[in-house]
Amino acid sequence: MTTSKLWTPLTILLVVIIAIVGIIVWSRVSAGRPAEISITDSYPTLETTGEVYIGGAVASPGRYPLTAEDTIEALVQAAGGVVAGGDGEVIELYIDSEAGETAQKIDINRAEGWLLEALPGIGKERAQAIIDYRTEHGPFRTTSELTKVSGIGAKTLEQIEPLITVAGRS
Repeated sequence: MTTSKLWTPLTILLVVIIAIVGIIVWSRVSAGRPAEISITDSYPTLETTGEVYIGGAVASPGRYPLTAEDTIEALVQAAGGVVAGGDGEVIELYIDSEAGETAQKIDINRAEGWLLEALPGIGKERAQAIIDYRTEHGPFRTTSELTKVSGIGAKTLEQIEPLITVAGRS
């Protein structure tokens, strides 16, 4: 076979390899992109009033009054807005219902630091203090035992007690 006849199959093989590698790279890059979600201008009407718990990366997590005219943006602003370093993409809202439904409570014996930090009045340092206390003294037996943790007093306990539990007990 002459050299000119060898170049044709070699060129075809090279083009096929480049095409396959291109398809593999494209599929991996496009799979990592987040899905785009569009929100229309027609929002469902909120037919409730009462209280809403706002937590996550907001300046003042806690319970706030809720009316039918409130928007999520207004509620987040009522909670002091998104804190520095917060991405604003995850804000927790919990709406109390009068039907007796309750939010899932945080088990202070099992919760990781990031989850404890989401509790009102508990930041990174207090969350670590809770973890250190339970590591040193064993699991909490009651939620009121939290007051033995450095930096947590009766006022903080009163604020978070409806949101926490101790291994099956409330």
